[in-house]
Amino acid sequence: MTIEEQLKERSGNTCELCGSAEGLTVYTIPPDKGPQAESCLFVCEKCTRQLEKKEELDATHWSCLRDSMWSEVPAVQVVAWRLLSRLNNESWAVDAIDMLYLDDETLEWAKSSGDHIESEGDDMHRDCNGALLQTGDTVTLIKSLDVKGSQINAKIGTVVKNIKIVSDNTSQIEGKIEGQQIVILTKFVRKA
Repeated sequence: MTIEEQLKERSGNTCELCGSAEGLTVYTIPPDKGPQAESCLFVCEKCTRQLEKKEELDATHWSCLRDSMWSEVPAVQVVAWRLLSRLNNESWAVDAIDMLYLDDETLEWAKSSGDHIESEGDDMHRDCNGALLQTGDTVTLIKSLDVKGSQINAKIGTVVKNIKIVSDNTSQIEGKIEGQQIVILTKFVRKA
């Protein structure tokens, strides 16, 4: 039986965190302990994006943790503990984490990746004002920029539509100016 089949059976074919039945995938909990169902969850797309810090935490969405934190599955407990820790500015999350009991081994696993620490802007592309940038957004340049390797000078106020996120560098996006695809630093743009 594959890991996905094991997780489908364990979860009843629903997200193990929020209970959604749409867009379910296997999520391997960091640090990766190898291919085994015990270190994976079956989660929906929204949960995956927020777990991977590709989207800001939606406290309303994560209120589901009040139920899923009581799961007997250690992997669910670990992720619930990490998320509740990241949501420490929400009173309900602080209350929930105070009630959540993890044995020593599970707590050590939960703390092992440092993933429970929410740092502003961590793994997220943000404009000069701190607004979250995503692929497809439109931005405006806040500074005139000389494009290296070309004759293009992108003037302040230039609108760049349909940007693309540079996946391995949160300080860079890609966009077309005068028909040429260029890399732009996020500190020089404002989300439109």
